[in-house]
Formats: sequence, C-alpha cells, structure tokens
Amino acid sequence: MFGALTEKFQNLFAGLAGKKKLTEDNLSEAIRDVRLALLDADVNYAVASQFIKRVKDKVLGEAVTKSVTPDQQFIKIVHDELIALMGGEEVAFELKGTPTVILLCGLQGSGKTTQCAKLAAYLKKTHSGKKTLIAACDLQRPAAIEQLKRLGASIDVPVFSTDETDPVAVAKGALVKAKTEGFDTLIVDTAGRLHLDDALMLQLEQIKAAVSPHEILFVANATTGQDAVKTAAEFDKRVAITGTILTMLDGNARAGAAISIREVTQKPLKFEGIGEKVSDLQLFNPQSMADRILGMGDVINLVKRAEEIVDKKESDELEKKFKKAAFTYEDYLKQMGMIKKMGSFKSLIKMLPGASEIGDLDVSEKEFGKLEAMILSMTDDERQEKEELTPPRRRRVATGSGTSVDDVNRMVKGFKKLKQMMKDMPNMKKMARGL
Repeated sequence: MFGALTEKFQNLFAGLAGKKKLTEDNLSEAIRDVRLALLDADVNYAVASQFIKRVKDKVLGEAVTKSVTPDQQFIKIVHDELIALMGGEEVAFELKGTPTVILLCGLQGSGKTTQCAKLAAYLKKTHSGKKTLIAACDLQRPAAIEQLKRLGASIDVPVFSTDETDPVAVAKGALVKAKTEGFDTLIVDTAGRLHLDDALMLQLEQIKAAVSPHEILFVANATTGQDAVKTAAEFDKRVAITGTILTMLDGNARAGAAISIREVTQKPLKFEGIGEKVSDLQLFNPQSMADRILGMGDVINLVKRAEEIVDKKESDELEKKFKKAAFTYEDYLKQMGMIKKMGSFKSLIKMLPGASEIGDLDVSEKEFGKLEAMILSMTDDERQEKEELTPPRRRRVATGSGTSVDDVNRMVKGFKKLKQMMKDMPNMKKMARGL
C-alpha cells in the first residue's frame, strides 16, 4: 500500500536535503512534486489542490526553526497537513444504546460482508463480555448469507437470517431478536450493487428507518480510487453515513481514497482493514497513516499490537533479566514466542521507522524457525545454562533440530555476544557520563 506514493515523497525530500534554505524556486519545484505525487496516487483533484494550498501557505508563513534544516521543516509541514486532512485524531468507537445498531453499506465488491465479521471480532476483543448479533440482510447476492454464517461461526458470533425475501423484514426481525435475547450490538449487512442506483438507496433508507442505526459505516475499497470518493459522497447524501471503513489497504492499490474520503464527506475514517484474516481490522489513526505514507513506519500500531499480545508481567520480568544480562536460552525462547504472536517478522520490520528505505527486505521466517528449533532441541538444563553446550551436545542439538553444527555454533556465538553486550552496557553508560 502507498508504495509508489511513499517512494515519490522520499525522493522529493531527498532532493531538498542539504539545501541551506528554501528558495522560491526549489519550493515551487517541491510543491509541484507533492501535487503530482498526490494526483498519481489517485487523490481527488479538489482535495489535492486544497492540500497544496495549505502546505504552501504554511511553508511561506513560517520561519525555519534554527534547530532543524529547511527540508525537515518542509517534511513536518507535509506530515502535519496529511494528519489534518485525514481527521487529525483517532476516533474512539463507542457502543451507544441497547442494542447498539451498526449498519454497513457500500457497493458490491467493497467487502461489506467480510467487514461485518471483522467488526464483530473487533468488538468481541475490545468489549469482552458483550454479545453481538449479525443480521444477514444482503439478499441480492446468493452466497452472501452462507458466507456470513461461515465467518460468524469462525468467531463464535451468531448470524440472523430468515426465509424472508424482503431485507427490511429481516432487519426488523434481527432487531427484535437482539432486544429480546439481550444482545449488546447488532451489525446489519446490506446489499450492494455494481454501481449506484435509486433502488439500492431506497432499500437502504427503508432499512435505516426500520432499525434506527447508531452508526452507518460506508465500506470503501481502496482499489476503486476516485470512484470510492464519489460513491461515499452519494451514500452520505442519501443515508447520512457516520464514518468509513477502508478496505484493501494491504494491497498494491494507489489508495488515494484513504486521503480523500474524509475531506469530501467531512465524516471520520473509523477503521481500516489491514489483511485477509478476520482479526485484521484496526481503528484508523491519521498520524499512523501519515507516518506510513511518508515512509516513517507505523510505531503507533506496533505498540498497540505489542500491548494486546504481550503479557505485561512476563515482559517486565524478561526485560529485567535482559538488563542484568541474566537471561538464558529459555528466556530467549519466550522472547521469540512473544514476537511470533505479534505477526510475521516481515510485517513487523515494515512497521519500524526507516524500513521503507531498506527496500523489499526478505526477512527469513525460516531462520527464525531454525533458531527456535535449536533451542527446543536442547535439554532443560542446557536451555537454563546449567549445562555447557559442549561439541557432542552441539552435534545432538543440530541433529535434533534438522540444522548443522555450524548453525548451532553461530547461535551460541551470537547468544554469548548479546549477553556480553548487555553486561557491558552499564560501563558504557558510565563512560558516556564521564565524557
């Protein structure tokens, strides 16, 4: 996602690096390059023009701070304006009413049905103990109900459907069930069309009137570019959407819609789909998105993921051991387990600042697996360093893990080097203070 746009911004900033000051000439060139980068990413023309105007006014109106270079000042202004363009702050998703009714709408192919399940999984994770019901009101697409039931079963969330041919009647029935059986949330899936038409909008208006939703979320497929922006504006005009869920942001789409929709509708971007799994949905954070667009990584969501996955008490204990250089192979194994829970190495590396400059780095999961296999092939005493890994023991570990003795030797050498580095850390700090 945003690969081409990120590359263009980084080339632009690299061109400004080293300039002692921003002149009218190099500023005009930089502004022009920003405009071209945005338009090439399929950002709405009017949105791109307004963005450029704000950036230009800011750059010309601000004195360059002495502590930063002109190019750094320019990057900061572009970064700040991107954040403002996409809403400024992350919008908390709150449940209102009993039950909270959430209606999802959008064109066919935008991923509404999948997003219903993703949203249900998200609410199950963030609102433990709350009950969610999904209403299958997409009677237009033959496989939609079965797809929804399959997805619901995978996350243990019930799906309401009937033999009714009227989606409004199905929505009403789902609401009655939600109220009488004590569900906290009702998520309503609706039909889409290949293009906007009055029949689709009329049906949505009728469902809205029948269930009085607290949230109406427009599901926008990032691969549709400018069309998604126009469609969002039309849906907002007819049913007054309360926010947007962006999907397909993990693909190679130009994804200009992500930057444009909020400005056009003046309704917040609430969620973003980040993968194909049912768990791959997160709150949309404007700063996180701006960071990613400019190749600054995604530290915000990396920290969130760590907080969700990693056990705080166990993590603190491991941190103390690592600081004292008192960790063992057993601790090393626990640390690797925590990292694995957070996702693939490759996806985590991409979330680090500066990772985009490395290019398409192939972070081998195989090497990570080999290291884990070698430690698992040790005895308990070896893992806790009560027994020295002698050459015969190393041969046994290599055989047991399907690796070579050289692999085991490299692991032992790297482990000892890490421990020595941690032992030397306090002395290095003292030396630094003495300088």
